[in-house]
Amino acid sequence: MKRLVFIFSMLFVGSLKGQSIKVAVAANLQSIIKVLAQDFNQKTGLTIEPIIGASGNLAAQIKNGAPYDLFLSADMNFPSQLYKEGFSSQKPIVYAKGSLIICSNQDIGFDNWRDWLKSGKVVKIAIANPKIAPYGKAAEEALTKLDILKSIQQKLVYGESISQVNTYITTGVVDIGFTTQAMVTDQTNKNKLYWKVVDANLYQPIEQGMVVLKSADNNNSVQKFYQYLLSTSAKAIFEQYGYRE
Repeated sequence: MKRLVFIFSMLFVGSLKGQSIKVAVAANLQSIIKVLAQDFNQKTGLTIEPIIGASGNLAAQIKNGAPYDLFLSADMNFPSQLYKEGFSSQKPIVYAKGSLIICSNQDIGFDNWRDWLKSGKVVKIAIANPKIAPYGKAAEEALTKLDILKSIQQKLVYGESISQVNTYITTGVVDIGFTTQAMVTDQTNKNKLYWKVVDANLYQPIEQGMVVLKSADNNNSVQKFYQYLLSTSAKAIFEQYGYRE
């Protein structure tokens, strides 16, 4: 009898190890989440299943019952909304701070990119949808502060997420785009890119927040990944990809 109990307990533990942690991941983390997941797996043996999308879309999916365990947003607004509406028992916390860049696959020079955007040499400019993508919101804020948003409005090409903007930039669908610094620090990206960091004073700080969803409150594996994202190991990886504490 004891032997049977032992066998069943081992099978139960094994089934738990086989379960993956479902993480809703903002599109700007598409590359880095793979590195984080690998490092976390090596340390714990636990597996991450990332679901990538624009932060606003992921938040909407969670409200509609998507079975995610943890939400890594590109801002604090969407996770704060989820907390206020009762989808999380814990207030969101900042796990990283992002950096906005202007980028192109053409060597057009960025010393005076404000004038470049207004010139006839630039026909299409990509930004992520500011309603659902925080990096798109930051780009719009920067363009507004520079007082050029209205003058280049017809040139803007909106991506559903920052991932789509990155595709527009690397494939040359647009002349220039606004994206995250993580895109150009991604070692798997073999495209030759030219870029410049946008002055951080031109937009509100991009504080990226995370929340454990209510359904995962008692899930030890999820809690381990949550704590891992705040560890020195994870912070070092974030820093490599252009994020700040």
